[in-house]
Amino acid sequence: MFIQIHDPLPVVKSVPCIHLRNKAMYVRGVVGDAENFPDETGAGQCWCNMTQHCLGPDSAYVNRQQCVPGRECYRETY
Repeated sequence: MFIQIHDPLPVVKSVPCIHLRNKAMYVRGVVGDAENFPDETGAGQCWCNMTQHCLGPDSAYVNRQQCVPGRECYRETY
C-alpha cells in the first residue's frame, strides 16, 4: 500500500478577499473571523463570488493562498 504525504499548505494570516467562497464557510459557518480562516487553508471547494467559478475575474485560480492583498481583483473584507 502506497501512502502519499503532502507538505502542509502555508498558513495565510491576512484577511481573504470578500469574494472568496468555499464549502467550509457554509458547513461550519465561519464568516468574517480572520482568526478562523487559516483552518480553511486546505478547503478544496473554492470559488469566486464574482464569477461563480473556480477562476477569478483575472482568470487565475481562486483559493485561500492566492486571494490575498496584492491580487488585482482582491477586495478587503470590511
